[in-house]
Amino acid sequence: MSRFDAFRYDGKRVLVVGGATGMGAAAAALVQDAGAEVVVMDYAEVDLPGAKAIQMSLAEKASIDAAIDECGGPIDALFSCAGVADGTPGIERINFVGHRHMIDRLIGEGMLGRGASIGFISSAAGLGWEEGLPEIEGLLATTDFEGGVAWFEEHGWSDYLHTKQVICAYVASQAFRLLKLGIRINAICPGPTETPLAVANKEMWLGFGADYREDAAIEVSSPLEQAYPLVFLCSEAAAAITGITLITDVGYISSGITGSFPPAAPVANFLLARWDKL
Repeated sequence: MSRFDAFRYDGKRVLVVGGATGMGAAAAALVQDAGAEVVVMDYAEVDLPGAKAIQMSLAEKASIDAAIDECGGPIDALFSCAGVADGTPGIERINFVGHRHMIDRLIGEGMLGRGASIGFISSAAGLGWEEGLPEIEGLLATTDFEGGVAWFEEHGWSDYLHTKQVICAYVASQAFRLLKLGIRINAICPGPTETPLAVANKEMWLGFGADYREDAAIEVSSPLEQAYPLVFLCSEAAAAITGITLITDVGYISSGITGSFPPAAPVANFLLARWDKL
């Protein structure tokens, strides 16, 4: 054995939720290459050779429960990658409530236990979560699927930005509780990445930061480039890291905060809810 083995997944069983396309598919293929046994759950068809595929809808509690029963345990790493854009019915269930229900059930039944890790895909859109935390705490206090859906509906938060803010708040707020169970939880907040979902919303999603990329002579990220940090965060090599939302936007937000790329400053300050800077 070598010290680098901590970056690998040999002997581990990994569940990727939303692993049929995009960043989830890249993460599933990457952990498989790193030695993992891979189970992929998705509403869409899964075509990763060698992986166990389970059809499932995060919008339906019964579908999630049936998929968990089919999957069984143990799960050494859970990648919560599924997400949808504004205008999708049940967005609050698919982007957050369904994921949380799955985590609660996996932990409650001992399928996700000590030594395990959880990795979410959030978004740069979720970076302003700290200002909304007092309100989000009401959602985090709910303990059931139906209660979570009702909270989103009552607060008018069933949209992409707010569901991503909730993911970031959830990761930060659950880190200590889960750490006591021996489980780590983190998220990445990607910038523009060429996934099927982004291409379907090309003008808004892939147009974001186009001036920055042109000036830096770079392209939008590939799904694999986002999968690399996500897979690292769930590896044993990241044992000291939990409760973070890692910004994976090739420096756009940092360049806006510092003013090294001035056109990014208004966007960065807006996303980070730094209203005094606007």
